[in-house]
Amino acid sequence: MSTKSATDAENPTELRILCFDLTYYNRTTQFLLSCAGVFVLYLIYGYLQELIFTVEGFKPYGWFLTLIQFGYYILFGVVERDLEARRVARQLLPGGSTAVTRQRCIPMRTYFLLAVLTLGTMGLSNSSLGYLNYPTQVIFKCCKLIPVLVGSILIQGKRYGPLDFAAATAMCIGLAWFTLADSQISPNFDLTGVAMISTALLCDAAIGNVQEKAMREHRAPSSEIVLYSYGLGFIYLLIILMITGNFFSGFAFCLQNYLETFGYGFLFSLSGYLGIQFVLALVRSSGAPVAATVTTARKAVTIALSFLFFSKPFTWQYLWSGSVVVLGIYLNVYSKQYKQLTMKDLQYKFKHLLNVFRIWERSTSRKFLVEV
Repeated sequence: MSTKSATDAENPTELRILCFDLTYYNRTTQFLLSCAGVFVLYLIYGYLQELIFTVEGFKPYGWFLTLIQFGYYILFGVVERDLEARRVARQLLPGGSTAVTRQRCIPMRTYFLLAVLTLGTMGLSNSSLGYLNYPTQVIFKCCKLIPVLVGSILIQGKRYGPLDFAAATAMCIGLAWFTLADSQISPNFDLTGVAMISTALLCDAAIGNVQEKAMREHRAPSSEIVLYSYGLGFIYLLIILMITGNFFSGFAFCLQNYLETFGYGFLFSLSGYLGIQFVLALVRSSGAPVAATVTTARKAVTIALSFLFFSKPFTWQYLWSGSVVVLGIYLNVYSKQYKQLTMKDLQYKFKHLLNVFRIWERSTSRKFLVEV
């Protein structure tokens, strides 16, 4: 046991964020750096996304924003892949030569499917902001567990425990409550936006299952998946926009407002791309439950800042319904830590708590009689 611990200390699991090596930092430092990156980058991402849609006349061009975002992601993916190849070359080849080419790991047919799903996820998510408040969109994204749970049951045949279904139920109740409140007070509410973001979540759920299966079978790096998924998605979307004629109108509008579209779009895309890297680093260093907790806290702060920086109506129903969604998220996190928990276990724990409460109630009543 001690020999294994000593070996792990001498050869820790590699942890890199782009070209920065965090492997030999202690666990606390890795966690704090990853958390800081997630909060800062995704708060910038959310702020810029909502800021772009406040530009007068931009709301019909959510799909063109997705095209811009995909183009930047391709650029970032090429740069990351080149840096990764150079790093590997310096380790493997003498004299610092960089004559190493990275071969594609995942079959193209898988990437064709991933590109369609990626396009649906990001395109519909961006476009939904033309019909919904940003906090409502974020609440929908918080409920990603619901389609993921259904998709993994249907696609991969996975089985889930009672806590997972309790989490999904809490999310459904909170989401319905939040949406109802938004429909009553928000001037920017449209069922078209609800349909868009719901379809985006379905695509996102399918992406997670397809990516998980592909990465497990082919051991592909994340930079390859980003490059091919967004590259093919860019081609798909460009063809669609050209056929519908929306490319030229969107391009003309963005040229007239190049700073708010191409400029903010670059920062928006850069913060999103880097944010993905920090989330992956957080998962590798601290585990998925901790990463889920951090990203949930980040979304709560994002919603608060949205009300602070952008004027919109507010009701206390937002707070209560959002709390129910957060409860569902933490039930999901708890279920990941206790995967073997069954309905019988929950019944036993409930009976135990009930007995403890009865004993406490009897003891306090006796104490009260004595004092009287």
